[in-house]
Amino acid sequence: MNQPLAYVHPNAKIPRNVVIDPFTTIHNNVEIGEGTWIGSNVTIMEGARIGKNCKIFPGAVISAIPQDLKFEGEESLTVIGDNVTIRECVTINRGTKASGKTLIGDNCLIMATAHIAHDCVIGENSIIVNGVALGGHVIIGKNVIMGGLSAAHQFIHIGDHAMVSGGSLVRKDVPPYVKAAKEPISYVGINSIGLRRRGFSIEKIREIQDIYRILYQKNFNNTQAMEIIEAEMAATKERDEILLFIRNSQRGIMKGYTGKNN
Repeated sequence: MNQPLAYVHPNAKIPRNVVIDPFTTIHNNVEIGEGTWIGSNVTIMEGARIGKNCKIFPGAVISAIPQDLKFEGEESLTVIGDNVTIRECVTINRGTKASGKTLIGDNCLIMATAHIAHDCVIGENSIIVNGVALGGHVIIGKNVIMGGLSAAHQFIHIGDHAMVSGGSLVRKDVPPYVKAAKEPISYVGINSIGLRRRGFSIEKIREIQDIYRILYQKNFNNTQAMEIIEAEMAATKERDEILLFIRNSQRGIMKGYTGKNN
């Protein structure tokens, strides 16, 4: 770790096998796990907790204070899991008193120039593609792909295994297992390719398709659709996850695509 052209605060907790390239700055109250590589011109600010075997590319700024006028200098964290790759010029802000931390799960890939705002939560194995912008308090589930240049309004929730098309403006919650695209953001099918890649059986994928046909393609409102799904579909982990997501949605879930806006 001995890199004379980097500045490392003496109180930062960094194992000897962490590699820090020249012209990087690491502030006080930072902890970094074993085997992590930090490229040149990276800034890691107070409150960063970075896991093992991460890769942080040049120009990234980790754990800067929130871009939130309500922030009053309170202590908070940016917690990054193991095996996370953060590409060039990514910005990740630390949390506020609302939750105390911004959280990125294990094995995520955050591509170049993405911005992750305060109090966001990103589940493990998710991919945030180039230029994505996440407002404060966004929750992204596990195994999610956010397409390039997409943007999520603050407090949005995106469910596990969902895929959001590049360039999308996400103003409504995106349920699990689906593909979201169009303007306004809409249901355009389930993420069947992603589910197959992750080991979901054909039968399980068909079950998920049947649930979303009732929700989005039968002209029921959400309450009617959920009652039919509960009455006619066997209780499974996936069925219950979808129903719970819809019931807990604060901003409302995205609509089905009608083609009327094109």
